[in-house]
Amino acid sequence: MATCVARRALAVGSRWWSRSLTGARWPRPLCAAAGAGAFSPAATTTTRRHLSSRNRPEGKVLETVGVFEVPKQNGKYETGQLFLHSIFGYRGVVLFPWQARLYDRDVASAAPEKAENPAGHGSKEVKGKTHTYYQVLIDARDCPHIVSKERGQTESQTEAVTFLANHDDSRALYAIPGLDYVSHEDILPYTSTDQVPIQHELFERFLLYDQTKAPPFVARETLRAWQEKNHPWLELSDVHRETTENIRVTVIPFYMGMREAQNSHVYWWRYCIRLENLDSDVVQLRERHWRIFSLSGTLETVRGRGVVGREPVLSKEQPAFQYSSHVSLQASSGHMWGTFRFERPDGSHFDVRIPPFSLESNKDEKTPPSGLHW
Repeated sequence: MATCVARRALAVGSRWWSRSLTGARWPRPLCAAAGAGAFSPAATTTTRRHLSSRNRPEGKVLETVGVFEVPKQNGKYETGQLFLHSIFGYRGVVLFPWQARLYDRDVASAAPEKAENPAGHGSKEVKGKTHTYYQVLIDARDCPHIVSKERGQTESQTEAVTFLANHDDSRALYAIPGLDYVSHEDILPYTSTDQVPIQHELFERFLLYDQTKAPPFVARETLRAWQEKNHPWLELSDVHRETTENIRVTVIPFYMGMREAQNSHVYWWRYCIRLENLDSDVVQLRERHWRIFSLSGTLETVRGRGVVGREPVLSKEQPAFQYSSHVSLQASSGHMWGTFRFERPDGSHFDVRIPPFSLESNKDEKTPPSGLHW
């Protein structure tokens, strides 16, 4: 098989949004021919990533980052595996895997949908199957070149994992930027001779270069201790997916912990949502409609324009958009479901279902997360 050399543009067609991101889908296999804007084979046996002239910023060139490996069809990637994200294009490194339960309503058995109930809109039995995700670090060099311009200013915000502050801390939330969760099929693995191939403040704290290993980066005790201590707040357990009119919605909820407020308990969750346009037609997200059910018996309806202050456009060139948000309940569990309203170029609208998902708390919660305290 021909060797594939990973070459990365210093500025990419993807754009970071405020705690959200968009990206262009990359084709597979790695050495296959592709059109401009993705992977394209050179005259030699190398494969490089390039941008079309309308997307390539002036003065930016391609940068070799390593040699591609064959993606794993079976088994897991090890700690220290370098990769490019197949959707958003950033460089990253695997810290450790998570075994999640994937509830895919697209492959659920066809059954008559029931009337709306507190567990979600319409109901059909969905059985979860095991699917591998990875906790990863994102290369900080990619963030300034993946930006969103608004009101004449350039903003850059990497994907982050948020935590509740300690009980005696006045801040409600804090974040560790450059942490993400990546599905196994989104990993495009590569190798590098660079002893520090990923620039992130935690890379050398978490990983040690060892040329006798493959991959040549092994976990330090710092990483193992941090993973163990923060396991309840980092753990990815359930993933929910559903497709409506070629728009696929994936939801990943995370329990963040409980805090006391005004003589009552408040339970917090973070949820990450990815929207993917599986068609070539251009659509734009216009509205969101949420239903939030709490075990205390309350049912809340939330409507609004866009998501996280944006109304993203999903096109063939940039078919994916991802963002994170938070929700709190005065009960230890609940459910969320809803719809996103999209607009077509002709002005017509259609609703895309958000798969119902549970909000469950950890019953054995003991201490707040340690974050970046070493």
